[in-house]
Amino acid sequence: MSEEASTPEDPWPVAALTSKLKAYLDRLGLVWVEGEITQWDQRSSGIFGKLKDLTEDSTMGFTIWSNARTKMPDDIKQGDRVIALVKVDFWKKNGNLGLNILELRHVGLGDLLEKLERLRAQLAKEGLFDADRKVPLPFLPQCIGLITGQDSDAEKDVLKNAHLRWPQVEFKVIHTKVQGDQTVPEVIAAIQKLDADPEVDVIIVARGGGDFQNLLPFSDEKLVRVAAACVTPLVSAIGHEADAPLLDNVADLRASTPTDAAKRVVPDVGEELARVADARSRINNRVTSFLTGELDRLETLRSRPVLADADWIITTRAEEIVRNVQRGSDLVERALHNAAQETLSLKTQLRALSPQQTLDRGYAIAVLPNGKVARSAKDAPAKTEFALTLAEGTIDAVSAGPRKVES
Repeated sequence: MSEEASTPEDPWPVAALTSKLKAYLDRLGLVWVEGEITQWDQRSSGIFGKLKDLTEDSTMGFTIWSNARTKMPDDIKQGDRVIALVKVDFWKKNGNLGLNILELRHVGLGDLLEKLERLRAQLAKEGLFDADRKVPLPFLPQCIGLITGQDSDAEKDVLKNAHLRWPQVEFKVIHTKVQGDQTVPEVIAAIQKLDADPEVDVIIVARGGGDFQNLLPFSDEKLVRVAAACVTPLVSAIGHEADAPLLDNVADLRASTPTDAAKRVVPDVGEELARVADARSRINNRVTSFLTGELDRLETLRSRPVLADADWIITTRAEEIVRNVQRGSDLVERALHNAAQETLSLKTQLRALSPQQTLDRGYAIAVLPNGKVARSAKDAPAKTEFALTLAEGTIDAVSAGPRKVES
């Protein structure tokens, strides 16, 4: 067998390739790996199972032979997160690759909690937990999407309590795994399907109690981000009051239990009818009290003397009107008399100053041809024609010239 690179003219036999692979893998020696047990099959010869990566979609089969059972806890089970001391086995005969686990330990809760808190802080920094992102739940949902395990107590609790409170409410239930490696992808797919359904008013993700590790899928980053992006109001009802998966933080409402989720999502028909009856009673009492008060006020007003005998208003006002009319008449007559006296006085003064009054006393006015009044004898030389205005009528005259008037 040539040690040079294979060529079409000199290809490697399959056995040569498998030998090279085994030699390479053997050089890895013993390594510690971390993962989640997704399959656990215990037999007389040993335990056979699968170990899945915590973040990537990568799985390898493993074997724990009987002689290594003493180096592992007795409570290891499917779904647990573990660290294992492994040797990579490669079987040349069939080309299978697997892990031979020599020692197995639980992942320390401290390690898991530290990782969880780091992720929680990162998501909080991104604002996925902010209160202003929360969507209010509808008052009366007509259709509720429920994501839960098949035939689980969580499913029974939600359906029973919801129908007791509001029998007409409808559900669209999607059954998923609630622990193990299939939980995250199945729950993600269910959320996306219900979120895209226009008939679904609110989504509930419900799971009963469990240990810390079994609830870890509901703190998976991918699942949490899908829940945060959900447009439909989402309720997280995972575990019990003390449990706090990250899904609780991004959900629009965190319920302490599946029963609590049903009670908080669906209003109680009896309680609502009681509230309506109470509101109607309080409104009726308020209206009755208001009307009674107004009737009492009206009766009080009607009982007052001013309204008991309304004629007094007319009588009193009539006398006042008569007095005012008489006073007004007297004032007008007095004003007219005074005006008449003043007019007569002004008329007398005007007559005394009138040229006509002068003419009436025997005087005359000589008006020259140019229309001017002769004021001196010199204004009318001899033979000057002029008009002589008397008290009554006018005489045409001719001037004989100025003459001397003896004193």
